[in-house]
Amino acid sequence: MSDVWSWAYDPDREHVAGGVPAKFVAEVERLAAELVDLASMGADIANMGVGPKAGGGMRELYADGGYFYFLPLPRMRLIVVTRITPPFKDL
Repeated sequence: MSDVWSWAYDPDREHVAGGVPAKFVAEVERLAAELVDLASMGADIANMGVGPKAGGGMRELYADGGYFYFLPLPRMRLIVVTRITPPFKDL
């Protein structure tokens, strides 16, 4: 198993980010990359954002007026972005 963290969309970018303004998608992707960097340095990303108090599971993270959901998978060294909700003004 690799020790290198990465992130991905699930099921794919078109399904998760399709129709969302490109500027907001870029911000979500930047934040996902920062989560990867933090995880690589040993930060507990399973407790970042809003989610179950015990940590783990689906997490919600604020992003420039909107938010996105991600699932940290420490055993796979993977952060999965599952949903993007842009700011109300962009809907």
